[in-house]
Amino acid sequence: MKIGIPKEIKDHEFRVALTPEGVDELVRNGHEVWVEATAGEGAGLSDDAYRAVGARVVSSAEELFDLVELVLKVKEPLASEIAYLQPRHTLFTFLHLASSKTLTEALMKSGCTAIAYETMEDERGHLPMLQPMSQIAGKLAVQIGAHYLERTHGGKGILLGGLPGVSRGHVVILGAGGVGSSAVEIALGIGARVTVIGNDISQLQRLQERFGNNLTTLASQRLVIAETVKRADLLIGAVMVRGAKSPVLVSGSMVATMKTGALIMDIAVDQGGCIETTRPTTHADPIFEIDGVRHYGVTNIPGIVPQTSTYALTHATLPFIVRLANGGVEAVLRDQGMARGVNVFHGAITYSAVAEAHGLPCEPLVSKK
Repeated sequence: MKIGIPKEIKDHEFRVALTPEGVDELVRNGHEVWVEATAGEGAGLSDDAYRAVGARVVSSAEELFDLVELVLKVKEPLASEIAYLQPRHTLFTFLHLASSKTLTEALMKSGCTAIAYETMEDERGHLPMLQPMSQIAGKLAVQIGAHYLERTHGGKGILLGGLPGVSRGHVVILGAGGVGSSAVEIALGIGARVTVIGNDISQLQRLQERFGNNLTTLASQRLVIAETVKRADLLIGAVMVRGAKSPVLVSGSMVATMKTGALIMDIAVDQGGCIETTRPTTHADPIFEIDGVRHYGVTNIPGIVPQTSTYALTHATLPFIVRLANGGVEAVLRDQGMARGVNVFHGAITYSAVAEAHGLPCEPLVSKK
């Protein structure tokens, strides 16, 4: 198969879809790989490193899309990339289509097949490609949140870990999955007071057993959320519903009751956000303020640690990429877990949660040979 790796063009997105080691596996399996020039530069991976394992380096995305059948990316395609997509292309990347009808309809119009990292499952029903990026985003949420609570970065000027005789900052985390549990680990590690709210009691129990009484766990109920967010210095939204738009758990009226200078980081923003006042932002312009509460809505947080993220993503995606390249899209159709990754198939929506989010028809995933 002819496989292409374009350079990511989303704001401050320095990851690349595969490391040279990953490309080597594809080449050794008999596939041809093209890489856009400087695609790996942001992650410290040179064009020569890709050439050394048999990849061919091309000068532009347009040239690359013209040459290949399978396109491997990290983030959703932007307008200039969508213009290159054709019915013969299979796109494999993070898509988060439930939050964007515009992107969904553009992919449908292109006639391509679009497979989402975030909905593809392994044999245990887990989400192996979403997990490492969720862990990174959760760890970074606390690190970035602490940064923007500093006075010199516009914050209220508190140290989350506090000091003897001085109260600690209060971190409230909505969700106890991959993002939430990673955020708990870092927040407790720096000495913050931490409360996590979730609707899966087994997840809360695992966190309580792991971290003990240093952590407060609460069942997710509207009044519990409303009372708890009032006391938060840093509120982290970490709620994910597989492939669907995130439920809104914190209303605008709840945000208005929060402390002046508190910070909201809605990590669910790429799925629409779980906090009503959230909107997407960029690394170049990450913060906005509503009712005296600052909001951080960056949709590609792991992109700022591209070396870690690129290697972690390659470890997760490579087994699936090899299977897809070796067997073609038909191999995906024969594997139930991989088939759940298909969101758009030859221009038709095949993932029900995406169709429901936008009021569009959903078609069964069947071979169109």
